[in-house]
Amino acid sequence: MLAMSTALPQLRPPLCNPSAAHCERANGFQMGVLYLSLYVIALGTGGLKSSISGFGTDQFDDKDEREKAQMNYFFTRFFFFISTGTLLVVTVLVYIQEEVGRSWAYGICSISMMIAILLFLSGSKRYRYKKSSGSPIVHILQVVVAATKNRKLELPVDPTYLFEASAGSPRIPHTDQFRSILGQGGNGSRGRPREETEWVAINPWRMITFSVEQATTMERTIRGFQIPAGSLAVFFVGAILITLAFYDRAIMPLLKKWKGKPEGFTNLQKIAIGLALSMMGMAVAAIAEMKRLSVAKAVGTTASSGNSTLPLSVFVLIPQFFFVGAGEALIYTGQLDFFITRSPIGMKTMSTGLFLMTLSLGFFVSSFLVSIVKSVTARKGGPGWLADNINHGRLDYFYGLLAALSLVNFVAYLVCAAWMKPQEHKGTAAEMDGTGVKGSTTSVDEKC
Repeated sequence: MLAMSTALPQLRPPLCNPSAAHCERANGFQMGVLYLSLYVIALGTGGLKSSISGFGTDQFDDKDEREKAQMNYFFTRFFFFISTGTLLVVTVLVYIQEEVGRSWAYGICSISMMIAILLFLSGSKRYRYKKSSGSPIVHILQVVVAATKNRKLELPVDPTYLFEASAGSPRIPHTDQFRSILGQGGNGSRGRPREETEWVAINPWRMITFSVEQATTMERTIRGFQIPAGSLAVFFVGAILITLAFYDRAIMPLLKKWKGKPEGFTNLQKIAIGLALSMMGMAVAAIAEMKRLSVAKAVGTTASSGNSTLPLSVFVLIPQFFFVGAGEALIYTGQLDFFITRSPIGMKTMSTGLFLMTLSLGFFVSSFLVSIVKSVTARKGGPGWLADNINHGRLDYFYGLLAALSLVNFVAYLVCAAWMKPQEHKGTAAEMDGTGVKGSTTSVDEKC
């Protein structure tokens, strides 16, 4: 629809001549087609992203140690290919869009998605399908109602009396943070309690802004070719790809050989390392901006007016892209792993959706923060930290604020991570059949 809306004259306003006094606006039908196509993309993306990671992990048997180790590689490689697609977008497709035409760029995307659908359907007979356990919202409501109803019953001292309702369903790790009795015996006597749902919200907050605006004031020419300021996102995506490849091919094999941990870092540890790298990225960005502002001040009013290029290489910005990109890689894969592997039965898709929702909310929080900083710092009639002319603002202060907020977030995360109970992996089939027969367990310490 996007490709057609840019190609067919009936679906778009006529091209606007820059010298014309007035340009014809799109009519209601044309705007309707545009918005409909965008909303259809958003609807499809929401269903795809919330389901694909859970379906991917369903292809691995978590009772098989070999497949369980392979699943840890899945999260890294999954995000690696997503980032590869992003790299192609900010390089190849952007070039096609600008030099050939938007219709060609959108058309290539459409054809790519058609090929992806055919590839996906071609594996239908090979996929592993897990039976749906019903609506997760209904399960949550059932837990709330049952826990409220039995709130006055006494919990047993020995957690082995806890049980799962259906045979063959994996046990949920029991903790002291959330305790409830959700069932009674049919004769009215005390039955064995069952623990069902635990919620842990981990929402690392990170932000990269204004880097393109910084780049427009800096030297971007290499042997006569000027790097587009928007193409600096390549370094961010490149940092993600390098980090994921290095982790997959070096860190995980090293930890397997050295520590005997084929799964590598735990998901909570990956998130913690990623948050630390993002915090360092904000600090490095503040230092780079201080350097840029000092050069602008030294050059004088001509360059500071924003019309001249500062004698400072744009590659000064690469470290901040690298730190934040590396942090993004570890945070995303760690969070995805956490929400998938620690979700109760039947809640994989919903938990992944909640995880993606936190990323979306981060964009709104970012805009809200920028608005607050602008209004507070420009109260006395000055340009403020985020001035229209970046050379007259104090973007370094803003990056410093982000570094401080990242530190607060990092400390809060460590408190939550230390509060988490270690995840237990059941070692025998008897433990998984709901009979209450105990076998050997292996506790994996996930505390950071």
